[in-house]
Amino acid sequence: MESDSIISAIDAEIATLQQVRSLLVGGGQPDRVTTRKAPKKVIVKQPKKRTMSPEVRKRIADAQRKRWAATKKQASAPPAKTTKKAAKKASPVKVKKSAPKKAVKRTVSPESRKRMADAQRKRWATARKQKSAAPSKATKNAAKKTAPVKAAPAAAKPKAPKAETPA
Repeated sequence: MESDSIISAIDAEIATLQQVRSLLVGGGQPDRVTTRKAPKKVIVKQPKKRTMSPEVRKRIADAQRKRWAATKKQASAPPAKTTKKAAKKASPVKVKKSAPKKAVKRTVSPESRKRMADAQRKRWATARKQKSAAPSKATKNAAKKTAPVKAAPAAAKPKAPKAETPA
């Protein structure tokens, strides 16, 4: 059996070598007797686009709504009552997976909202005071060069009364 398969492989190799020889001898053109004809190109038509009638579309939509209603009904159904023993046997991981908690939207009461706003206004006021009290870079550099003496703290300086302008 092995010798038969070997002989058929050798015959196939001889056939290919003869074809290559004929190509080389014929100046690059294949021999018409030994070469196969190229298969004809088959043009594949695109299938017609199918459209659904309005009645069929309505039936499909109704069936889908029915499926949605069934899944909603199952989700909103209360879980079956369990005994204390069964509840003890169930692990907390399984319970979490089977019944996920629904997130509750939390709101801030008006009183706490007012407190937060007042606290933020207070922070803004202190930030504004610090910004106005801090000298600019140009004045800082000039103060370093001219006045090596430390200035008195701002709290100790008396504030000048503001002059009112007559209206």
